[in-house]
Amino acid sequence: MSQNPVKITVTGAAGNIAYSLLWRIAAGDVYGPDTPVELSLLEIPAAVGGAEGVAMELNDSAFPLLRGITVTDKAETAFEGANAAFLVGAKPRAKGEERADLLKNNGGIFGPQGAAINGHAADDIRVVVVGNPANTNALIAQQSAPDVPADRFTALMRLDHNRTLSQLAEKLGVLTTDFENVAVWGNHSAAQFPDLTFATVKGEPVMEKLDRDWYVDEFIPRVARRGAEIIEVRGRSSAASAAAAAVDHMRDWIRGTDRWVSVALPSDGSYGIDEGLVAGFPVVSRNGSWEIVRGLELDDFQRGMIAKNVDELKAERHAVADLLN
Repeated sequence: MSQNPVKITVTGAAGNIAYSLLWRIAAGDVYGPDTPVELSLLEIPAAVGGAEGVAMELNDSAFPLLRGITVTDKAETAFEGANAAFLVGAKPRAKGEERADLLKNNGGIFGPQGAAINGHAADDIRVVVVGNPANTNALIAQQSAPDVPADRFTALMRLDHNRTLSQLAEKLGVLTTDFENVAVWGNHSAAQFPDLTFATVKGEPVMEKLDRDWYVDEFIPRVARRGAEIIEVRGRSSAASAAAAAVDHMRDWIRGTDRWVSVALPSDGSYGIDEGLVAGFPVVSRNGSWEIVRGLELDDFQRGMIAKNVDELKAERHAVADLLN
C-alpha cells in the first residue's frame, strides 16, 4: 500500500450528494484499494457544523484508507495540496429566479473556488463540477484558474451517460455493461443529446433494435428529464446516483478506460462546438487524461441536436461574461 495519501476536496460537504460521495471515496472507490486518502471538506460558515458531523461519521466508519479529515469554510485551506476536487456545493435556483441570475449567483461560488485551486492545489489537480448549472460553473472555475491546464476542469455528464445505459438496458432486457459507444453531447440540461448512433449492444448496432420514433420522442426526452422525474416520484433530487456518477467519472479519469464515456470538458473546437465551451463529448481516458473520440461522421440530426446545446451554452457564457477572463 502507498504510504503517501492523496488529498481529495469535496465542497458542499454537508449536503445530500456529499453524504453518499464521501463514503465511496473513503472506501477507495476512486483511487483504488491501495491508495490512502485525506479528505478536505469545504462548506459555507452556516453549514460547517453539519460538515463536522459528517466527518465524525466518517471517522466512526473506521475506513483503513482514510488518513485524515479537515473541515473548513475557507477555500484556500480546502484546496491546499488537493489532487482531486469534487465541486458539489452550488446555489439552487430560487422561486421566480431567472437562469441568468442563477448563473451569476453561482459565479460568486465557483470563481473564488477556481482562484483558490489556481493558487493552492497540487500540480496534478483534477476537478469535476457536480453543482448545477454544472457546465457553466466549470467554465467559471476554469477561467478563474489561468495557471491550471484548462482540461483539468470538467463537468459531470456521467450521470446522463449512466441514465442512458440504464434506460437502454431496461428497454432491451440486457445489462448496462453490454453496451459500447454510447455518448451524451452538450449541456447537462434538458437540451442534452443522448446519442445512440454509434452504440452497440453485444456487438450489434443498437439502433437496429429500436423504433426511431421511440428513440427521438420518448428516449431522448426521458433521459434529459430524468432528474425532474425522480424529484416528482421521490420528492427529493437524485443525490445518490449523482454521487455514484461522480465516482465513476473521477475513477475512470485517474485509472483509465478505453470504453466510451461522456464528459463535459473545455472544447478544442471538435465537432463544431465552440472552443472553450465546457460541453459533453464522447471520450476515453488514457495516461491520466481525457481524450475526445475523434473522426466520427455526424448526420444532420446529430448536428442539429448538438447545435441546440451549443446555442444554450453560448447563451449561458454570455450571461456570465463579466465573470470570465
